[in-house]
Order: sequence, then C-alpha cells, then structure tokens
Amino acid sequence: MPRTKRFVAVSSAQTLSSTLQLDSAACSSAALEFAHTLFAPMHYTAGYAYPLIVWLHGRGNDERQLQRVMPLISMRNFVAVAPRGLRVSVSDQPEKEGFGWQQADDHIAQAEQRVFEAVEMAGRKLHIAPRRVFLVGFDCGGTMAFRLAMNHPERFAGVVSIDGPFPSGRTPFGKLVSARRLGVFLITGRGSREYPADEVCENLRLFHAAGLSVTLRQYPGGHKLAPQMLADINRWIIDQITPPPSQTAESSDDCLADDCFG
Repeated sequence: MPRTKRFVAVSSAQTLSSTLQLDSAACSSAALEFAHTLFAPMHYTAGYAYPLIVWLHGRGNDERQLQRVMPLISMRNFVAVAPRGLRVSVSDQPEKEGFGWQQADDHIAQAEQRVFEAVEMAGRKLHIAPRRVFLVGFDCGGTMAFRLAMNHPERFAGVVSIDGPFPSGRTPFGKLVSARRLGVFLITGRGSREYPADEVCENLRLFHAAGLSVTLRQYPGGHKLAPQMLADINRWIIDQITPPPSQTAESSDDCLADDCFG
C-alpha cells in the first residue's frame, strides 16, 4: 500500500546565503565536456563507499549552487555532483538567458546524458556506492529529477524534489513497477506560487493511485531553498540507507495530505 508521510516544519524559513564556506571539503569542475561541480566530503575516507547526491539546480542558476547547498545538507555524509543545465530564458527577464531544465525532448535527453556521465565521473574520482545514488533537484531541477528517476528507476535509490512539480506527458510512469521501489521525498513551500497547494494535492493523488510511497514535507515560506529543507534531505537519505526498525507516517496538525484526500 502506498504511504504518504507528511511533516510541516515549524521553524521560520530563511533564504540560503551565498557566502557559505566549504572549509576542508573539496569542489572541482574538470574532466567533463559540460560544466559541473564535484563535491568531496570532509575527512573523505577512500575505503568507504559514499552515497552520491546528484544535484539539479533551479532555473537561472547553475552547477555552483551545489557549493551553497552541501554545507546545509551535510559536509561529511555524501559525495555530490551537479551538472549544469541547458540554456533557457529567465522567466522574469525574457531577454536574459540562464540555465535550467525544460520538459522538452532535447532537454530530457541531454539531462539524462549529463547526469549519467556525471555519476560515472564521480565514481572514477571518488569511492561511491552505485546502488545509493539519489537525484535531488530544486524548481525545474526537481521536475527533471522526477522525470529521470521515473525513466530510469533501476539507476537510482531515491528522488527528492524541492518545489518542483511532477512532470506531465511523455509517459512518466512507463516503468511503474520498478519505480515503486524508489524512495520519493517531496518538499514544498506553503506559500509557493510556482507549486501551489492545489497542484501538490493533484500530484499526491497521482502518486497514491500509482502505488508510490512518498514523504511530503511542507515548510513556511515560498519558492525558496531554506536551511531546514536541506537539513531534512540529509536525514531522509540516511533513513533510506539505514531505515529504522519500524517506520510510521509522520503527522502534523496542518495536514495537507489529509486535505488532499479528504
């Protein structure tokens, strides 16, 4: 039976600082034909196979977003890699170009290639656990993370979308039987205009009908990355790797999931 876990963060949301330092952790950006960032954890131990986070940035950002989010996810627990998206127009500045991930055939194909090549490169340079690869994305990166995880469920251990709606069209549930084993973590901002509550509910009903097990967490604020969101990604991935003896659905007084099915 599908499970929908839900939790509403009680701390106030705050935006991500762009001045976070990586201390002794290392980032590099060479060895692939497309721009990317590779993150090695503090006190890296070559004998340990690390889980791998593949970070897909949001619209108008780029692979360097990884340098700002990893200190708030974990400096020690993961290897991480972030490929740069494709050129797109910035929504509030049509004349300005940035990078992102669109749900068009060419973007999907290139996203797949970049993600797979980034995973392979990370595995050559650092010791990663090939069955513990997690796709994590924000905004359009979250939507693309959903798309790639559903298209290739055998390649990933789980998927996290931060304020990125589930994609429509192009048969996202073409490998549904395999996709049901994936961990799915959906993070939303309560005041998000880009991913409003009605659309979140629509996605939850779709997940339920498809038999997917989903953890939903809703946070104060709008369409922004917040420190508590990122800290909870660390805890969720650790739970996927070493699940507690008994897992129960988290609940709260503000039950968006209950409203969706009420």
